[in-house]
Amino acid sequence: MHPFVFALDLLGTFAFALSGATLGVRKHFDLFGVLVISFAAAVSGGIARDLMLGATPPVAVASWPYLAVSCMAGLIGFYNGPTVERLRNPVQLFDAIGLGLFAVTGASKALAWGLEPVGAVLLGMFTGIGGGIARDIIANRIPVVFQADLYAVAALAGAVVVVGGRSLGLPPGPLLVGGAALVIFLRLMALRRGWQLPVARPRD
Repeated sequence: MHPFVFALDLLGTFAFALSGATLGVRKHFDLFGVLVISFAAAVSGGIARDLMLGATPPVAVASWPYLAVSCMAGLIGFYNGPTVERLRNPVQLFDAIGLGLFAVTGASKALAWGLEPVGAVLLGMFTGIGGGIARDIIANRIPVVFQADLYAVAALAGAVVVVGGRSLGLPPGPLLVGGAALVIFLRLMALRRGWQLPVARPRD
């Protein structure tokens, strides 16, 4: 993995882990439970990505920095919960950051492994949403990806920026940063402005 992509991957790991830790504290998990949900939120998307690519063992398991970063974020969330909660919607904020970073790094790694553009876009999206799904299942709540707010669509948009830009020969660094920024912007604006997809309304 390119050092810049690796750095973004670790930053996304930290953000997702902190979102998991914050939710675990809200659910009154003990220290071990907070560390478990932090690790699951941080690495589930990357593990799913690597397994689908055939990159085994997954880098999140084989490389110690992922465990170290997720545990560090879990400890920060556990012991500094009140400080983290002073932020506005910390779970959603860190989730949006992790979503954006993982969507673009997932798409970038898929391209590096030779996937076609459509497959790379889809894998980028799956990488982004995987951590949030694992976190929400452990916390016993409906995964946010199945609710109305823009989530998977935002991740899809970021992956499209990376894949589309690479097909045009644009430099990867700005594409990764721009794609991640787009995802974060769409996700936060969806939360702030109520942007959402149509919701199923069953008949009585």
